[in-house]
Amino acid sequence: MALGEKRRLGDILVDAGKITIYQLQEALKSQRVLGKKLGEVLVESRIISEEDIIEAIETQTGIEKIDLNSIKFDNKTLNLVTENLCRRHVLIPFGFKNNKIQIAMFDPLNIFAIDDVNISTGIEPEIYISSKSDIQKFIDLNYSTEQVFKAAQELTKETLESKNAVDNIEEIDDVKNAPVVKMIDYMFKNSIEMRASDIHIEPFEKEIRIRYRIDGELQTVNTLGIESLASLVARIKILAGLNIAEKRIPQDGRIITRVGNNDVDLRVSILPVVSGEKIVIRILNRSSYKLGKERLGMNENNLNKLKNIISNPHGIVLVTGPTGSGKSTTLYTVLNELNSDDVNIVTIEDPVEYTLDGINQVNVNSKSGMTFASGLRSILRQDPDIVMIGEIRDEETAQIAVKAAITGHLVLSTLHTNDSASSITRLIEMGIEPYLVSTSICGVIAQRLVRRICPYCKQAYEATDYEKKILIGDIKENLTLHEGQGCGHCNGTGYLDRIGVYEIMDITRKHRDLINETKNPNVLKDLSLENGMTTLGQECRDLVLKGITTINELATITLLSDI
Repeated sequence: MALGEKRRLGDILVDAGKITIYQLQEALKSQRVLGKKLGEVLVESRIISEEDIIEAIETQTGIEKIDLNSIKFDNKTLNLVTENLCRRHVLIPFGFKNNKIQIAMFDPLNIFAIDDVNISTGIEPEIYISSKSDIQKFIDLNYSTEQVFKAAQELTKETLESKNAVDNIEEIDDVKNAPVVKMIDYMFKNSIEMRASDIHIEPFEKEIRIRYRIDGELQTVNTLGIESLASLVARIKILAGLNIAEKRIPQDGRIITRVGNNDVDLRVSILPVVSGEKIVIRILNRSSYKLGKERLGMNENNLNKLKNIISNPHGIVLVTGPTGSGKSTTLYTVLNELNSDDVNIVTIEDPVEYTLDGINQVNVNSKSGMTFASGLRSILRQDPDIVMIGEIRDEETAQIAVKAAITGHLVLSTLHTNDSASSITRLIEMGIEPYLVSTSICGVIAQRLVRRICPYCKQAYEATDYEKKILIGDIKENLTLHEGQGCGHCNGTGYLDRIGVYEIMDITRKHRDLINETKNPNVLKDLSLENGMTTLGQECRDLVLKGITTINELATITLLSDI
């Protein structure tokens, strides 16, 4: 937007009644001493807020305020304006309008910045005003710091792969300003800002692909030249305490770090592949991890079923679902509910993801012989009331878990099955006798995670005949559904955060009789449905109808023909 007559910020703020002439004069004196911009001096002195400055400029000059969180950035504009120019002048391009490039600025009165944009792009800018914090956030999110990546590529393979490099790990680790150090620090920071749960560093013949898993979906965020692989792998191995000379076998490690004000636990897995070593880093952001039944997303009916199941004094409670379906969150929430001074709770996990006060947690360590089975035997000699097993993976662990359950312990664990009824069949297939399964099991919770529609770009639309048929069975009825259009809040995906979908099978006497009579999971499922159980598909369909998620997410957890 054109600025028109040049005006100074101080005059604009005085005319708008935001500050007095005396405050302006004092701020100008401080500005000369500090060498900062007037707006920064006023905000840091708490004379005025950043929002007040934006409001005054918008009112007095007609420059429109823009909320960067509510828009979708045009990548073409980002390619026209360099990251260096954006950071120097605190501005960011976001789109085109009327043959002009749209620029959000914290200081839209800075004519030098506007001239720089005009000269570097060859396109007349249309200026908007936005907050400094938002501009800096989206510079971080939208620019991949190419200079850092290019500098990392300059590190020679010979230096990192030589025996000298291996023998002087501390020396390498102390070079805090090395390009690869800056790059990896940026990657950790950037992945947390984007709410990623995993970082994938994947080498191919000519390039390295870097992807983040955000809300359960992998998104490519950058690609690097393959020559950067040696320096990347070496740095991460150093941080994780791994052997940088060993490249033929898988390695697992752990990095404890702090990003901003957040304590972050990074679990590193390195796997040799054809083109080098692939790295997957699981991000466990402890500061953002909150426990509580209300955060699970269960409806009242399922919460009551969960309460009933975990109130059993003994037996096995299973949480089932694929990797990344939120099983650990559910188990930790249940443990938190059961945790009190009068019970002894011991867990064995691979690995311990989050430490809980008042609960004894044991890490599996296969190298030292601490497996789930051997660890569980030792735990049962520790006089536990409640035992949590990270996962029942084999017959031996299953046998011990069942024996613990029928001898007076409450056992919590996970299995990888598609639904609740299949868990019973899975245990029997592992070699557990049906009568032992029927005696020990007291409840099964099957679950998935589906993405929520982003509330900032959520829009209603009229459902198609196909969607009506799937969701309500009548194409003649009117049905309004919702979807996200993509904005800055959701990184253009239309989804923000996830919610749990549950299928809870409460084991009754009839269930126990059927388990002894048949291995058919469909019979158990039909009985559970008669008793009021809702399936994963039915739960997710309700969320679609309520405008919480979309029919595309429903299709990821069940066949639409089965709804």
